[in-house]
Amino acid sequence: MKWSEICIHTTQEAIEPISHILHESGASGVVIEDPADLIKERDTTFGEIYQLNADDYPEEGVIVKAYLPVNSFLGETVEGIKEAINGLLVYDFDLGANKVTISEVNEEEWATAWKKYYHPVKISERFTIVPTWENYEKVNTDELIIELDPGMAFGTGTHPTTVMSLQGLERTVKENDTVIDVGTGSGVLSIGAAMLGAKSVRALDLDEVAVRSARLNVKLNKVQDAVTVAQNNLLNNIEGPVDVVVANILAEIIVRFVDDAYAVLKPGGSFITSGIISAKKEEVKEALVKAGFVIEEVTMMEDWVAIITTKQA
Repeated sequence: MKWSEICIHTTQEAIEPISHILHESGASGVVIEDPADLIKERDTTFGEIYQLNADDYPEEGVIVKAYLPVNSFLGETVEGIKEAINGLLVYDFDLGANKVTISEVNEEEWATAWKKYYHPVKISERFTIVPTWENYEKVNTDELIIELDPGMAFGTGTHPTTVMSLQGLERTVKENDTVIDVGTGSGVLSIGAAMLGAKSVRALDLDEVAVRSARLNVKLNKVQDAVTVAQNNLLNNIEGPVDVVVANILAEIIVRFVDDAYAVLKPGGSFITSGIISAKKEEVKEALVKAGFVIEEVTMMEDWVAIITTKQA
């Protein structure tokens, strides 16, 4: 089978919405090439080794790559992607160069292109993200290993917004808690919550592709007894009360359902939000406080923000 590699030259700010557009268009995952990765200091506390090739990265901006099967609908799909990306200008996203290029690769090159980017990464005190094709042994008995396959999931769970969400869950979820994951994507946060001891996790996403990917990853990590994946628009018609709500989605979406999140939480329950570009931080904080939440913690990683709040008891 032949595949088409679509590359979008854009900005750090536009990575999340463009990645979502690519997933909705049929891509099974995305690759991010950000030159900042070449110079930023990295935590090697856990012994990680980083081997990056400068030739793979643009001089400025970022490259978002995805792979689509070559078929009779490819032209329409690419035009739809371009139109959707240009539509982000309405929401004041800086698209940078906004240059879209297409090239054809064969199946063997496609598989290699995916795998060269992904290796086991320890992202917190307990969580390590491991691609399914890598052999990895636990460093200690408390370590929690989440296996993901970029061929079926939305990335490998190592984007800053996902990392901060998992770290937030690690500090928040207690044994036998009930959790709702809004906009679950690959299901990685739901899997993490279950591994931390949550007795019931509802993973929700409007995108059918995300629902299928999450279900596969939930089974892969053997947490299907605790995690239920369903198609749903945010928290519409979802009843509580639950202990934790987590949402790693765009700031523009978060502010639309803060009242619903407040309604489904138990008094004293936690609402963990991520996916927030730094420029939108104050807007989200304002909406959370207005809904009645108390802000407990604000975390930043690169240009992204995560906020942990509680519902007043």
